[in-house]
Amino acid sequence: MSTKPYVSVLIPAKNEAENLPSLLEEVRQALAQEDFEVIVVDDGSTDNTLPHLLALQRAGYAELRILSHDRSLGQSTSIYHAAQAARGTWLATLDGDGQNDPADIRGMLAIVRAPDAPLNLKLIAGHRVNRRDTASKRWASRFANRLRSRLLKDNTPDTGCGIKLIDREAFLRLPYFDHMHRFIPALIQRHQGGMLVHPVNHRPRRAGVSKYGNLDRALVGILDLFGVWWLIRRTRFNTTARELER
Repeated sequence: MSTKPYVSVLIPAKNEAENLPSLLEEVRQALAQEDFEVIVVDDGSTDNTLPHLLALQRAGYAELRILSHDRSLGQSTSIYHAAQAARGTWLATLDGDGQNDPADIRGMLAIVRAPDAPLNLKLIAGHRVNRRDTASKRWASRFANRLRSRLLKDNTPDTGCGIKLIDREAFLRLPYFDHMHRFIPALIQRHQGGMLVHPVNHRPRRAGVSKYGNLDRALVGILDLFGVWWLIRRTRFNTTARELER
C-alpha cells in the first residue's frame, strides 16, 4: 500500500461482528487494483466487533485501520473521525451492516477519473434503486426524502444511502454536527461543490438489527432539516472577493 492511498473506505460499525468479516473481504476484492485503505470505526460496540477487527488486522489485512469509541457517538461522528484520520484523496463511505455493495465503489471511481468528469465534482451520491428494507423503513425514507428535497432543493433522491464517494478536502470543510451524514449532498452544494447521483446495489441485512427506529430518525431528522435549511439560507459562498491591483 502506498503512503497516500487514492481512496479511503470509511465504515462506521456498532455491533456488526457478524457482518464485518465478509464485508471487509468484499472491499478487498472490489478494490484489489486500487491503492486503498479501510478505516472501521467501532462505535462503542458491546459485541465482538472490536476483537474481530483486531483478529483480521493480525491475520494480514494490511489495509485495515481501526478507530474505537469508548461509547456510541453515532454514525456522523464516526464518519467525521474516520475522515480526519484518512489519507486518501477520496472517501468512500459504507454502512457496516453489509447492505451496501463495495463493488459499486469501482463504478464511482471510474466516474471521477473519466476525461469528461465535471471539473468541480466533489461528491457522487449513491441511489438505492431497489431497496431491500422493510416497508415501514422504505415509507419513512420516501417521506423524509420528499420533505428534504422540497426544503433544501438538493437534487438528491436518496440522501440516506450509505454509499458515497466524497472528496476528502471538501468533506472536511463542511460544518460538523450530529446526524450531518444525512445532509452531505446539501452541504457539499452549499459550498459550491459539484455532485452526481449514481444508482447502486442494495442488499438485505445479513445479520443483526438496525441500530435505530424510524420514529427516532424522523423526529431528529426534522429538527436537523430546519437547521440545515437555516444554514443554507445564511450562506454567501456563491460570491467572491476581488483583489484590487496596486
